[in-house]
Amino acid sequence: MMGRLLSRGMLAGVFAALLAFVFARVFGEPQVNLAIAYEAAQAALANEPPEPELISRGVQAGWGLLTATVLYGAAYGGVFAIVFSCVYGRFSRLCARPLALWLAVICCVVAVVVPGLKYPPNPPAVGDPETIGVRTAAYFIMLGLSFCSAMIGVVIARHFAPRLGHWNANVLGVLLYGVLIAGLSAMLPDVSEVPADFPAQVLWHFRESALGMQLVLWAALGLVYGALAERVLEPARA
Repeated sequence: MMGRLLSRGMLAGVFAALLAFVFARVFGEPQVNLAIAYEAAQAALANEPPEPELISRGVQAGWGLLTATVLYGAAYGGVFAIVFSCVYGRFSRLCARPLALWLAVICCVVAVVVPGLKYPPNPPAVGDPETIGVRTAAYFIMLGLSFCSAMIGVVIARHFAPRLGHWNANVLGVLLYGVLIAGLSAMLPDVSEVPADFPAQVLWHFRESALGMQLVLWAALGLVYGALAERVLEPARA
């Protein structure tokens, strides 16, 4: 049973990744091209020679982006299937479809939205190459803190559910998660390396497209996996 759920999770992740790839190609890549053009213009003004292009933009925006997105979707689909299998029938009485959709919403908030509020994605030409290690470490610390805070919220909600009721306990867990992540994120260093003359519209649209790509991926993953899992776990309902 676990193998069947896991394979369907990876399949749903690949399908969701294909939709996210289309979204990124349409909305994200134009902003990347504008950022690269800005970077090239700044290098020309400084009389710096252009950096050698190890991988062409065509490959980066085509097969490279597709390969990375599919691998990302398959990996997250497998992890999502494992989490779903642990929650289904143990921590929730929801059917497969609504449970998968709710889990997708929670995972998107915990793994994408909250870390992105502290360390939003940046296009090329934004960020000092010498601080990339610090910035990467800070982002993954923020991601880990978000997951840990969410787990604490879940434990507290389950503990107080018999006393407060499920709705009130869940609200308490969400509030606790918000307080914990707000306090912990304030302890992490802020990163602000956007050049003063970088086009604000390009930066804004790039971050919009990055968030939209994640929303498409997680929404599709939740919807598709819920339908596939229902056929395995609830054949009569399906």
